[in-house]
Formats: sequence, C-alpha cells, structure tokens
Amino acid sequence: MDLLSRAIVRLSRAVLICALLLPVGLSVQAQTSAMGRQVGADNEYQAGAILWTQSSAEYRALAYQTFSLAKLRLDQALANRKSSRLAKPPAVIVDIDETVLDNSRFQAELVLRQVAYTSEAWQAWCDRAEAGAVPGAVEFLTYTSRHGVHVFYITNRRQLEKAGTITNLRKLGFPGVSEATVMIREQGATASKESRRQTVALRYRIVLLVGDNLNDFADDFAGKSIADRKAQVDRQRSEFGSRFIVVPNPMYGDWESAIYGYKSNLTEAERSASRKAALTGISIQPSP
Repeated sequence: MDLLSRAIVRLSRAVLICALLLPVGLSVQAQTSAMGRQVGADNEYQAGAILWTQSSAEYRALAYQTFSLAKLRLDQALANRKSSRLAKPPAVIVDIDETVLDNSRFQAELVLRQVAYTSEAWQAWCDRAEAGAVPGAVEFLTYTSRHGVHVFYITNRRQLEKAGTITNLRKLGFPGVSEATVMIREQGATASKESRRQTVALRYRIVLLVGDNLNDFADDFAGKSIADRKAQVDRQRSEFGSRFIVVPNPMYGDWESAIYGYKSNLTEAERSASRKAALTGISIQPSP
C-alpha cells in the first residue's frame, strides 16, 4: 500500500469516528464535506435486518415475549429452590449487546455511511452511552433484582469500553450495575465467556442465561459450522426456553461468522459469495 493509500485509510477511519460522535444530520454533512463522497463498503445486505429490528412491531413483540418467558422461568426456578441455608443465592446472567442494549443505530450508521465496522468506531459509540434498551429488558431485570436474584452482565466489550457501558446501563435504569457485575472481556483473553460464567457459578446458582448468541450460553457452539451449530442446538433443545433464553438478533453474530467459516480476512466479494452460497433456494425446471 503506497503512502497516499495509507493516508486515505487513516483519514477514512478518523472521519467515521467523528461521524459517530455527532448527531446524524451533522455527521452526514461532516463526512460529505471532508471526503467528498461516501467510503465504499458492501454492507447494504444488512439493511433489511436493521430495518426489521428498528421498524417492525414484530421485533418488539418477540422481545416482550422473550422476557415474559424469562420471568415465568425465573418464578419457577425460585419456587423450586432448596430451602437449605447452605444453598447458593440465585443469579441471572445476561449478555449486553442486542440482549439488553439495542445498538441498531450504530449498525444503521455503518450502512448509511457505507463504511465498514472498526473497533475505533465501536468504542466511540460505546463512549456515547446512547444505546437504547431492548424492549422488556429493564422491566425483567428490575423484577429479577427485586426478587433477590443477582444480575451479572457478561459482555465481550473491552476494558476501554467499560465506563461508557456502565453509564449507558445506569442511564436506562438497569439494576445492580457495578464494576463487579459488568464482566468485560479481559485484555488478551479469547472471546469465550466460560471462565466468567464459572466465576459467577462459584458463589451463585445460575438459574437463567439470556443472550442473542449461542456462545452466550455455552462454549459447545463456538467455532462450529452451520450444520454443527444446528446439531448442537438439537442436542440441547431442552435447555432453550427453560434455562437458556434467546433474544432475536438478525443483524450480526456467530451465525454470520459461521457462513464465512470464521475467516476474518475475506474480501467483500468473497463474503458476498459466501452469503449467497449459504442460501437454499428452489430449482425450477424448464418446461419440456
């Protein structure tokens, strides 16, 4: 890459970070005047999923349904808990992004700007602490906390993003938010949440896990192919809707990573080809 190309890349990243720190109307004007054009990125394919999340009443209905089921299962777990004083206190573990916090505005900005995701832009968004609450999430966790159940927020956000995350959660009224209960991904650690789940399990009885990604529940799903992920779900089907509560998220996740074979260095053309290859259609035979 020559010096001019490197300079353009650096400028593009800087503009994106500034864009995400400004109101939408201003950020459009700022990026257009700075670059003269949008930075090309093939993420238009995400528009339908983002629109469904932001616009459909069905998404809200499913989110409310999800947390209604979670409340029902929580009540059942509390009714069945052991009376022994030696029993561990109950706890609920929730993921953060697209489980209790709605980041669809950030995802929409990437499509509107035609720019790719970067960790710098994501950190700028986290620092803004402006994500909304997934419908029903605050009410469910407030109910959970009021019934003496501890809440732990296990996320793969990074240390640099922790302060903004805590601010965002508190601003929305989520209960029990602290340095100890917001468990981020430590520097240099893998994406696995298992060690953090085990840390909670040492002192608490985990009665429910709520997430939008199968890796939020167990490492049994991590790094597996599309077919193997489905097979693992079938093997653990009794857990879903019982101890594992899934929040819908069509925008991104390990389901998409599996389509790309967990390869992070694919070109836009290769990613597009992988998505189309994963589609199952119908074959229409020509008339004789």
